[in-house]
Amino acid sequence: MAVIESKKKLGFGMMRLPKRTDTEKGELDNIDVEKVKEMVDTFIARGFTYFDTAWMYHNKNSEQVVKLALTDRYSHDRYTLADKYHLAYVKDGTPEEVFLAQLERCGVEYFDYYLLHDMGHDNYGKFQEVGAFDMVAKMKAEGKIRHVGFSCHDKAPFLDRVLTEHPELEFVQIQLNYLDWDSPGIQAREAYEMITKHNKPVIVMEPVKGGMLANRIPESVEAAFKAYDPDLSVPSWAIRYAAGHDNVAVVLSGMSSMEQLLDNTGYMEDFKPLDEKEQELIRQAVTKINEGIEIQCTGCSYCTAGCPMNIPIPEYFSLYNADQNETRTDWTTQREFYSRTALNSGKAGDCIGCGQCEAICPQHLPIIENLKKVAAYFEGDGDKEA
Repeated sequence: MAVIESKKKLGFGMMRLPKRTDTEKGELDNIDVEKVKEMVDTFIARGFTYFDTAWMYHNKNSEQVVKLALTDRYSHDRYTLADKYHLAYVKDGTPEEVFLAQLERCGVEYFDYYLLHDMGHDNYGKFQEVGAFDMVAKMKAEGKIRHVGFSCHDKAPFLDRVLTEHPELEFVQIQLNYLDWDSPGIQAREAYEMITKHNKPVIVMEPVKGGMLANRIPESVEAAFKAYDPDLSVPSWAIRYAAGHDNVAVVLSGMSSMEQLLDNTGYMEDFKPLDEKEQELIRQAVTKINEGIEIQCTGCSYCTAGCPMNIPIPEYFSLYNADQNETRTDWTTQREFYSRTALNSGKAGDCIGCGQCEAICPQHLPIIENLKKVAAYFEGDGDKEA
């Protein structure tokens, strides 16, 4: 399974880079390239090697910054680089044309890791139709890709299908963090276990859940973390949690300042997994965070068996609750999970108000009204204040 060759378990995600303070948008989306160079130098000096980019990051400027800050300044034996093919790139050319352009933009002759990006059961066939699988196979045969994988915001059955039908895929990138581990909506545990069953390593994205587990946890949880070890930052708990799983090869962190990079590399330079006392603090944190959620669903699923519209009620409530804490205001992974789940199930808006769910709910929740709230939120105009 030793496909990921990173020397340490922390990867530098080049998607939230530091910005200059110019009042008007300038070249390269105002990315502070000199600051990025300093961060790259520090990252490599501390023994870290894994960098991750994509065509669309920073308004299509991330790959060019990778060239300026990394590949023009270091030989390829000093780093490993991951890039991605997304179906949104179809408008930019054939998969092969896009790939060759990415090599040029990044200033490399090959990618160490290349991913078919954001694959789900709704677009799986499209990746095949446009020839993406054929393209990566060809590029790997030509030595322009060392290892091929895919990233996914979908659930275990879909992962099982892809890895069964395409055993040549060597690794999988998924969302994994301590709040999503047992989430009925995202089901990170099941996804991780399915990938492990197929003997493929895992790359982790969203370890701090879009910033939520860094700066939007309850004060009591932060106080408990600080009481245990005042020198550990709040996000360090989330990243160490993700990295502590045996089959996790790399945890990606989008670092936008030197302070963040110094913090992350500090505790990951000599990485130690959470011990049992720390794991218990994480469990308590999950309980406390979930206590503050809007819809107090326990995920027992008693309500789903007799639903005439086949609505996965606990999953939708879980996704809705999680999205309330997001720091983003546009795209969120919860919205993507909702859309994909709704393709093969009833939507929240399909509820006919029959009431069988409320009659059996042990929490006596107003499920019908909550489903209306979820439908307005995920099926409306996308306004987070809906």
